[in-house]
Amino acid sequence: MTSIIRVAARGEGVAVDGRHIPFAAPGDDVAADGTVVPGPHHQTPPCRHFPTCGGCQLQHLDDESWSGFIVDRIAGALAAQGIETDIRTPLLSPPRTRRRATLHAERKGGRIVLGFTEPSSHTIVDITECHVLAPDLFAVVAPLRKLLATLRLKRRADIHLTRADQGIDLLVTGLSPDGLAAAETVTAFAERNALARFAFDDGYGAEVRWEPQPVTITLGGIPVALPPASFLQATEEGEAALVAAVREGMGDAQLVADLFSGLGTFALSLAGKVYAAEAARDVVMALKSAASARHRPVFVEHRDLFRRPLTPAELDRFEGVVLDPPRAGAREQAIALAASRTGRVAYVSCNPSSFARDAKTLVEGGWRLDWVQPVGQFRWSTHVELAAQFSRSDNPPG
Repeated sequence: MTSIIRVAARGEGVAVDGRHIPFAAPGDDVAADGTVVPGPHHQTPPCRHFPTCGGCQLQHLDDESWSGFIVDRIAGALAAQGIETDIRTPLLSPPRTRRRATLHAERKGGRIVLGFTEPSSHTIVDITECHVLAPDLFAVVAPLRKLLATLRLKRRADIHLTRADQGIDLLVTGLSPDGLAAAETVTAFAERNALARFAFDDGYGAEVRWEPQPVTITLGGIPVALPPASFLQATEEGEAALVAAVREGMGDAQLVADLFSGLGTFALSLAGKVYAAEAARDVVMALKSAASARHRPVFVEHRDLFRRPLTPAELDRFEGVVLDPPRAGAREQAIALAASRTGRVAYVSCNPSSFARDAKTLVEGGWRLDWVQPVGQFRWSTHVELAAQFSRSDNPPG
């Protein structure tokens, strides 16, 4: 027998002898023939589709070992860059709390299959239960399967589900229903399932077929117009955890730059004046309108921060800077930040590796990584998110 001591980045258990054992948890024992003897942290996966469905990779872990996995991922990425810091206890979103997801659908053998894909595959798992999606999102799956059959779906389609203030926002890409009968079918479906919006995109942009009232998402207590399939934090619990961490990171800063601001998750939750930069035009307009309507001191600029990051001189105007880049991180912006004299940085990341790379740039520029707050929004997933605070080495955090 050999024991499992940790979980690798892709979810396999790592034994004392270095072997990678699929679906093993820390504390499990592994026989010579590879048989896993469950230990105290090995739970029975709750979903019948695990592990065939790629929506989850870690349903065999209890919360303690899942938290340990998240911390290990972050610590390992930082260690690879020669950085150590305080990594706090991860804040985990409960099961059935995902408020946005993308599913896939296609016709197969005369019927519609709808769900997540298998791991490292394009094969769709036809889900009949889900322990990560919020119940109101999952409730749309079965009726949608029937609708797609009625609309004679001929090729693969993507289904974007989002819970908005008014209900479920649904966008189907890869399909454009034609004709009066199809239009009436779509309308009846939207009414019957109390959708907030129903849109289709067959490659030429989203075409809204149903939206009885403007669809919004409330951020920082302010309703913001929600463009179809816009990015939101995956769970309300995860959003609250990240907002709290960013507020802590900004401290009493009264003039803040929110870079890669999106719809304003952080910009609308901060006190004082905020400059928000974002590359997506529809998102920029939504945030600008929302802030103006509530007389919030948020100045919004359409700016591609990959091509035109803020310069050190521009950054020096702010007491604090919030960064929330996509998975690639913010290499060029981090270089400029390292050379700036702004007082604080709160960095939100969905990729420990690119975060650690940018953290090294800041540390080498005279910054200190004060702490990291991990956030587990993607239940039972190897996907890791975090928020972190940086301060100048000569300016201890208040």
